[in-house]
Amino acid sequence: MIEKKKVFWFILLRLLVVSVFLVTTVYLDVHTYDVSGEVAGKVLVRLLGATYLFSILSLVVLRKASDRTTRTLTHLQIVWDLILVTVLILVSGGVTSHYAFLYFLSIISASVLLARSQAYYTASLCVIFYGAILDFQYYGKLVPLGLSPYPAQQWGAEYLFYLIFLHCASFFLTAFLAGHLAERARVSESALQEKAIDYEELERLNSCIVSTIDSGLLTINVNGRIRVFNRYAELLTGVSQQDAYDRLLTDVLPGCSRFQSTFFEAGQGEFQHKGADGKELLLSYKTVPLLDKTGAPVGAIFDLHDLTELKRMAAELKRADRLAALGELSAKMAHEIRNPLAAISGSVQLVALRPWVDQKDERLFSIILRETDRLDGLLRDFLSYAKPNQPAKVPLNLHRVIADLCALLATDPRMEGVEVDNQLPGELVVQFDKDQCTQVFWNLLVNAAEAIAGDGRIRIDGALVQESGCPCEARVDIRDSGSGMSQDDVKRVFEPFFTTKKGGTGLGLATVYRIVETNGGRMAISSAEGKGTTVTLHLPA
Repeated sequence: MIEKKKVFWFILLRLLVVSVFLVTTVYLDVHTYDVSGEVAGKVLVRLLGATYLFSILSLVVLRKASDRTTRTLTHLQIVWDLILVTVLILVSGGVTSHYAFLYFLSIISASVLLARSQAYYTASLCVIFYGAILDFQYYGKLVPLGLSPYPAQQWGAEYLFYLIFLHCASFFLTAFLAGHLAERARVSESALQEKAIDYEELERLNSCIVSTIDSGLLTINVNGRIRVFNRYAELLTGVSQQDAYDRLLTDVLPGCSRFQSTFFEAGQGEFQHKGADGKELLLSYKTVPLLDKTGAPVGAIFDLHDLTELKRMAAELKRADRLAALGELSAKMAHEIRNPLAAISGSVQLVALRPWVDQKDERLFSIILRETDRLDGLLRDFLSYAKPNQPAKVPLNLHRVIADLCALLATDPRMEGVEVDNQLPGELVVQFDKDQCTQVFWNLLVNAAEAIAGDGRIRIDGALVQESGCPCEARVDIRDSGSGMSQDDVKRVFEPFFTTKKGGTGLGLATVYRIVETNGGRMAISSAEGKGTTVTLHLPA
């Protein structure tokens, strides 16, 4: 298939050459003594004008030409050039003309635009045209055109035959060399184009894979500066690819600076990183060195993964298993303790009814009964933690539940000076046991109020969230302006009998955790000393 682009530039080049020839001819007033100046001038002007017109028409046709039309048009360009050169030789003296070398350009053009065989055909036509001019001029057949036979006859037939032979050999040698080089260039260009297509396809495939994989992929050079930075790495770090490019890896990920000495070795590790939203992330990485052909390192590939959620889930699962085992054992112990405790309480009550019991003994019996009642209440709370009732889930409007609960707590002395800001959306509905939902938020609001010394505020926010691969759930945040807790206390806050309050049993939050878990939700606490506490609930919506 002939390229339109080559034909286009060929026609433009011809126009340029013709223009230069016309300007130099007019400017230098070049003419021959073998042809009448008047005849030569008219023929030359008409020939160049026709060449301009033919070239412009060819450009117009070429714009909308099909492959077949383009091939025909290309053959016409070669034929026209041959006619142009032949007429130019005729008007410039024939055997004495200096323009015979232009046939070489026609042969080269045929080899470049068409094929090697077309170059030989063009060379044959050049030999025929040039030989015919010399023969016709020698025998005086071109006198009507104003071309005198005297120069040809003066040189003699042998010299003319030698001149024809010399040009014939030159034409075919040019066709051979130009055709061979053009064929090699055509094959090389075709191979290069195929390679370019392969590389473009590989580049698109590579870009697609790198940009869509669910892990942070980045590369660095030997100076530790970032080169590749995919979309997931942008999400992990909060830094765009444009901002990350050519920056030091330790600037974008400061947490990995302690592994800097092993960047260009195969290895793996974990480090902490603060995300764009200020959240602490635990990232894992694997490194693979990039090597050149000689095996020398030229950079490294980093594969990053976010382990934050995985570690959290593993910790929650471990804690749930531990609490479940503890709860099962404790439930059995609580049942065993309640039986003798009931016997002790009943026996003391019967003894206290005896008439001979004095006032001092009655006071001791009352202490025993009060403490047994306290132990019984503690065991009852512990049993509700260890084995919560099976929930009867119903749709609950959380905004309404919190509003009713605030009305009940309004008279509670523990809520004095505490403002509850209910910012839950009115359409937020969860699937939860009604009584257990009230118990959960009652405990959480009372705990938050007790953590506030004096006046303070409890803010309740919520929203529906949808994570990939997970059903829709409601997220509820309860924030207080209390004194907060240390990180060691936060880690143990859901353990039974752990409390930071004076007189507390340590079963409130543990029971809340079990209830939320039984209803298909999950719970987390974040806190800092002096900065308040935030309890986050994820409930089925």
